[in-house]
Amino acid sequence: MLNPNLDQIQLTQDDYERYSRHLILPEVGLEGQKRLKAASVLCIGTGGLGSPLLLYLAAAGIGRIGIVDFDVVDTSNLQRQVIHGTSWVGKPKIESAKNRIHEINPHCQVDLYETRLSAENALDIIRLYDVVVDGTDNFPTRYLVNDACVLENKPNVYGSIFRFEGQATVFNYEGGPNYRDLYPEPPPPGMVPSCAEGGVLGILPGIIGVIQATETVKIVMGQGNTLSGRLLLYNALEMQFRELKLRPNPVRPVIEKLIDYEQFCGIPQAQAQEAEEQAAIQEITVAQLKQLLDSGADDFTLLDVRNPHEYEIARIPGSVLIPLSEIESGTGVDKIKELFNGDRLYAHCKMGGRSAKALAILKQAGIEGVNVKGGITAWSKEIDPSVPTY
Repeated sequence: MLNPNLDQIQLTQDDYERYSRHLILPEVGLEGQKRLKAASVLCIGTGGLGSPLLLYLAAAGIGRIGIVDFDVVDTSNLQRQVIHGTSWVGKPKIESAKNRIHEINPHCQVDLYETRLSAENALDIIRLYDVVVDGTDNFPTRYLVNDACVLENKPNVYGSIFRFEGQATVFNYEGGPNYRDLYPEPPPPGMVPSCAEGGVLGILPGIIGVIQATETVKIVMGQGNTLSGRLLLYNALEMQFRELKLRPNPVRPVIEKLIDYEQFCGIPQAQAQEAEEQAAIQEITVAQLKQLLDSGADDFTLLDVRNPHEYEIARIPGSVLIPLSEIESGTGVDKIKELFNGDRLYAHCKMGGRSAKALAILKQAGIEGVNVKGGITAWSKEIDPSVPTY
């Protein structure tokens, strides 16, 4: 439990009115609300998780909130990142978040860090706050936040989301486990798709983010039983919550300093391998593909390796759908051999990454192909704007 000097914290008349529903709760009361006002919380990210989290922390009366983010608001964010609005598209997320926070609670101090959290700046930022809340969506940053919280002895309120499932817990609190007890080693790069690749139910981060906000408020007030030592799993499709026990690993490596987390997670190695594979694959631009399609030639096949539901959203005329998953399993390779029949083969996906991977697999099977650079996203932007982007 945090131990601020509450004698120095005074509630104003506006505070009494604003937090009246808190003050009449015996578990909160005057002391609890003063603790909230005295507290400082750092939120890493203002995306799907950070949006509801920041809204509710500000509304609850957290006196000082720090926000770390370097991204700008995109239209695709608005489906789940409810702290941002349409008028803020193209503008910094941290400015959008600060504006909305002050609409809810003008008395909340908001510190902005428009930067990428790194091993160089993490300790200097994190040590300024009582509680850290991880709203990030990638493994290098999660390990970085964890290790910095361990070194600075800060509670780390964790959440993650993917498609219809989410999880939440509290790390590094009162002798409890940290993130490395849950994930001693990062998964291979690319094994876990991002939300941009795999999708996410827009409501899901609202649920997980509010759970993170709840845990943060409980830590600040010293009330209730936190999720420390418990991993809460949520399945939105089944409307089901489950719990797993987490314990500190007695033989886990001691965290002594921050490291290169991109290297630790294998990102540079994976990028180098991907670049090497792509260098061995020919590419054409969407403009060149358009010329080919307009030429009337019939000695080629245009392969779309996206998922069927993506194909329903948008497609390039004349393309044939065989998802990457089928090519990886081998069944799609046989289909392509029949379909290919000596023709030239061109492949595309959403942005070019999956089709390059598919062509690398096909090359091992003796089928050469050409990748469409930028995929159907580039086709929509450069050739046919009527094709939806997603």
